[in-house]
Amino acid sequence: MPIPIEMPKLSDTMTEGTLLRWVKKVGDSVEVGDVLAEVETDKATMEMEAFDEGTLSEVYVGEGQTVQVGEKLALLLGAGEPKTASTAGKQTETAKQPAPDKKQAQTKPAEPPAAPAPLKITATDSGVRVKASPLARKVAADLGVQLEDLPGSGPGGRIIRDDVLAAHEKQSSDTPQPAKTTAPAMVGQPASQSDVQVPLTGMRRTIAARLLEAKTTIPHFYLQADVDAEPLVQLRQQLNAANESVGLPKYTVNDFLLKATAVAATHVPKANASFAGDAIIQYAAVHLACAVAVDDGLVTPVIRDAHSKTLSQISSEVKDLASKARSKKLKPEQYQGGTLTLSNLGSYGVDQFFAIINPPQSLIVSVGAILRKPVINAAGAIVPGQRIVLGLSCDHRVVDGAIGAQFLAELKRLIETPALMLV
Repeated sequence: MPIPIEMPKLSDTMTEGTLLRWVKKVGDSVEVGDVLAEVETDKATMEMEAFDEGTLSEVYVGEGQTVQVGEKLALLLGAGEPKTASTAGKQTETAKQPAPDKKQAQTKPAEPPAAPAPLKITATDSGVRVKASPLARKVAADLGVQLEDLPGSGPGGRIIRDDVLAAHEKQSSDTPQPAKTTAPAMVGQPASQSDVQVPLTGMRRTIAARLLEAKTTIPHFYLQADVDAEPLVQLRQQLNAANESVGLPKYTVNDFLLKATAVAATHVPKANASFAGDAIIQYAAVHLACAVAVDDGLVTPVIRDAHSKTLSQISSEVKDLASKARSKKLKPEQYQGGTLTLSNLGSYGVDQFFAIINPPQSLIVSVGAILRKPVINAAGAIVPGQRIVLGLSCDHRVVDGAIGAQFLAELKRLIETPALMLV
């Protein structure tokens, strides 16, 4: 039996993926575990492995094309199964060309006649039931083509992508095009300068959806504390001097903040929890996520069991995770399952801020820059000091004011007495 290869769900938030590169070509033999292709998800670039063996017979999706999870990508023939005439020795036209562009509807790659996508009957807004392939429905939605009156040329009158593209082409030629307009120029902006519309990447769409969910469904409240960073800065200088003398890597301020957050979460375990509808899940382990800026947005790789790791282990691991995040090489287990998050914008010169909670977590720590400023010491004298502002965003369903205050107080204590986080 031919075995369809579908776009897998490679992350918990993935709804679609972009096929970056086919590693296997039509006619290649495939073993279980072989890498078939490289796929870009909303989080990272990942390798798609084979779960069956056979020969890659047909490829339906071209490199650079974005498709929904579960959509058919290719066809695998089992051992001894003959190839059909349409698949012997060449890739289909669909795989050779990228997905249709809204501005270039003239390009009409052929939809493969063999092994069509599963037939799906859906109802339109007017209630009319139509038969269309998943790819045809996606292209129709992108191009604004109505399906109910569209004749289908596929098997059983099914509407395929070519039908949608042809209808869009005819609609474009029959409809007078409105005069092109541009947004009014800003004051001082050159008249020739035009706005640029940047398409959303999969990652950016996921960020938008999850943060909208967070702000509209999670009852945020915020706490803030001004913390004496002088002891932490001095300890860091001492440890880095010792490390440098023996050729070991230096610690960053963020390394200490991550360690302090992990320890604080063990001392105030009610803050390391999430809301589960009819219960609160209080986690036994601290899986600490750390926000990392990448070209397309933001990724939060996770330091597993951070509560049981040394400062040196946390420092080494977060550097490795950040490097993988920026090169889109994170594996799902490296960015899923965090129990709380730390976001640090101090290196960007931000004094203070409040981050948005990353669901299903209930707490995120926001860290600003360490600033030199005059402070009043225990004797009442004004002296130079170094201060850092910590912000806490909490889900009030789980972390109420008292718990949030206890956690923030513990975090402040560890930063102002940093030796405590190392014992």
